[in-house]
Amino acid sequence: MPQISLHSPVGDLTLSEEDGALVAVDWGWGRDQADTALLRAARQQMHAFFDDDLAAFDLPLAPAATAFQERVRAALLAIPRGHTRSYGDLARTLDSSARAVGLACARNPLPILVPCHRVLAGDGALRGYAGEGGVETKRDLLRLEGAIP
Repeated sequence: MPQISLHSPVGDLTLSEEDGALVAVDWGWGRDQADTALLRAARQQMHAFFDDDLAAFDLPLAPAATAFQERVRAALLAIPRGHTRSYGDLARTLDSSARAVGLACARNPLPILVPCHRVLAGDGALRGYAGEGGVETKRDLLRLEGAIP
């Protein structure tokens, strides 16, 4: 599986491609680096995102997911940069529970690209983030986007 890594304000990230689509974003530097057109484009868009020059990613995504996780992913992708939603809001939209939405977010294999960091507790608190650094990384991403001071 081709991979490419990049340095970012939230640590080193490795992007993985399979069958012409991105399937994972992992924290850390990948051992094997491959240079494909898609991975170069993804790295370029990630740099633009971190430089505040990109509002939304335009990349093919195909992570392994259940049907419910796909629905949550679509809802997450609909949250614009600089905005947040609560787990409860998403649950109502999806006719589900906040806990189920939270579990789907925790299993998101494409953090940042699929912005699970934009989901907050009902009281606006930052709770849980599966990425390296946990809630501090979530806070850093939301500050970067201007969603929180």
